Amino acid sequence: MSTNTPLTGWFTSSYSGGNNNTCVEARFTTRGIDVRDSKNPRQGHLSFTTPQWSEFLVNLHSEQ
Repeated sequence: MSTNTPLTGWFTSSYSGGNNNTCVEARFTTRGIDVRDSKNPRQGHLSFTTPQWSEFLVNLHSEQ
């Protein structure tokens, strides 16, 4: 069984504006990236592999 070990601590994007924990937090892991709601971090997080996260970002940018 492979593990998904955090490589960094949780951080927010510089684009978030620093509005008192009202944004998405992320951290890099050995398998990709985790994201969570900064307002409710105990709720859990979503984990994406690097290819999944890349595809998400491509689709997000194509919607704009």
